[in-house]
Amino acid sequence: MLLSMDSGVSALDQFQQALDVIGNNIANVNTVGFKSSNVQFADSLSQTIGDNAAGVEQIGEGVVTSSITGNFTQGSITNTGVQSNMALNGNGFFVVKDPASGQQYVTRDGNFTVDPSGYLVTSTGMRVQGYTSSAATTIGDIQVTNANAPTADTSPVQSYTFNSNGQLNVLLADGTQYVGGQILLQNFTSPTQLSSVGNNLYTGISGAGPLAAALAPESNGLGGVVTGSLEMSNVDLASQLTSLITTQRAYEANSKVITTSNEILQDLVNLGH
Repeated sequence: MLLSMDSGVSALDQFQQALDVIGNNIANVNTVGFKSSNVQFADSLSQTIGDNAAGVEQIGEGVVTSSITGNFTQGSITNTGVQSNMALNGNGFFVVKDPASGQQYVTRDGNFTVDPSGYLVTSTGMRVQGYTSSAATTIGDIQVTNANAPTADTSPVQSYTFNSNGQLNVLLADGTQYVGGQILLQNFTSPTQLSSVGNNLYTGISGAGPLAAALAPESNGLGGVVTGSLEMSNVDLASQLTSLITTQRAYEANSKVITTSNEILQDLVNLGH
C-alpha cells in the first residue's frame, strides 16, 4: 500500500475525533459550568528510506491524536436572581456528594436548589459539601434549616444568604440570625486529569493533585462565590466554528489523498493486464 494512503486513512480517523470534540463543545455552548476540550495532534512514525550528506531521508506515515484536554478557563457569569444559584469567580470547584453512595464529585455548575429537607443540592440531587455549622469543624452536607440555630429554636427559616466566602447566614421567622455553615471549595494542580462523568460532574480527584483539604472561598488562591448567578460555558463559539470549517477542509483534502492513491494503485494493476 502507498504510504500516502496510510497517511490519508490515519488523518481521516484523527479528524473524525476532532469533529467529535468540536461537535460536543458546540452542543454545550449554553451548558452551565461546561468546560470545553481541545484536541492536539502529533506526527506518526516515519519510515527511513536512506540517508545522504544532507541527512536522513524519511517519509512520514500519518498523524495521531496526542491528547484531548479540558480547557478550565473562566466562563462568563450571568445573573439569575435565584438565591440558591452560585457562580465561582476564580479558581476552585464545588464539592458535592451522592447521598445514596457517598461518592464525591467536583463541579463548576452552581445551579443549586434547596430540596424539601433543606439540603443545598445540584439538579441531580447531589448535596453540596462544607462546614455544617459556625463552629467550622465538621464537614458534611450543607443544610438551610434551623437545625444549627444557637438555641433550640423551632422557628422556621424566613430567609438565607451566602457571602462571597461561602458563609451561610440564616434568618428565622422570630428574628434570630446565625451562621449556619460555609461552603468549601477544592482546587487542583492538574485539573486536566479530572474525568467527566456527565451532569457537569468530575471524578479522578486524587489524580488531579487536590488540596490537602477543601478550603473556604477567597482563601489560598481560591475564587469567590457570586450568589444569584451562574457561570456559563466557556465555549468560544466563533473559535469552534472556525475550527469546524478548518477540520472539514482537512478531512476533505485527506479524502482526496486516499482517492488519488487508490487511482494510482488501480493504474498499476491495469499495467499488468
